[in-house]
Amino acid sequence: MRLILMGPPGSGKGTQATRIAEAYGVPTISTGDIFRAKVAAGTPLGLSAKAYMDAGEYVPDHITDAMVRDRLSRPDCERGFILDGYPRTLAQVGELDSMLADQAARIDAVVVLNADAEQLIERMLNRALAEGRADDTEDVIRRRLAIYAEQTAPLIALYATRGLVEEIDGTGKVDHVTGLLDSALMRRVSVRGEVG
Repeated sequence: MRLILMGPPGSGKGTQATRIAEAYGVPTISTGDIFRAKVAAGTPLGLSAKAYMDAGEYVPDHITDAMVRDRLSRPDCERGFILDGYPRTLAQVGELDSMLADQAARIDAVVVLNADAEQLIERMLNRALAEGRADDTEDVIRRRLAIYAEQTAPLIALYATRGLVEEIDGTGKVDHVTGLLDSALMRRVSVRGEVG
């Protein structure tokens, strides 16, 4: 199972990615986790990424692409993976296509967790209060949601033309959303005959 998981901040991507990964026995690949690991290890790519991260800027595509390419080449990704946070740009979609072509592999589905913006804002403000995140103000959260919408809409549209998009209502209880995801993925398996 090779999935791309998309959804706005606060939509529960991390929770659902963990559950899908356990169910299908594949790793979750989060670009944020890769960046932190490379920075902690002091690798050349990590040091390059750190300079951008410290400045509060997005890590450029060429650095992100190199890190993802390295991660997808590892043996634990042979049976599949879940990408969380990548691709984020149309250029990254092209790079991912190239990586997968090199492995004679393909994306099985692009799962989009949808949620009402006002519900997400309330959820994230409550989480910020509970976890003491003073920097997660309503203005900051609204900006993050706007950036997500701007960046992700073109990617969803592109993957929709390839017939890969499964949109899921991410506003219910965690178990309910997991059930919706499972159903969507089972439809993919039955439509394609096999996954991978």
